[in-house]
Amino acid sequence: MSQYPLRVPDYLMEQARAAAAEENVSINQMFLSFIAEGMGHRRALKMVRERAARGDPEAALAILDSLPSQPPEAGDELPKDEG
Repeated sequence: MSQYPLRVPDYLMEQARAAAAEENVSINQMFLSFIAEGMGHRRALKMVRERAARGDPEAALAILDSLPSQPPEAGDELPKDEG
């Protein structure tokens, strides 16, 4: 396992301490959890961007155009123009 000295602003350190206390884990475990979560989020965004770059917008629109027209479900309506 590697070590890395990390300087953390006081306000973030206090938030991390509070989160660690709430979870009943060490501050080290809390930071590792935050780092792993952030890296997973970053990987997921990268994957979505890569998949989106391979996508074909025309093909996607053609699929949507082929579906039967239906009214939106309750709560999914477009907002009424307030003008």
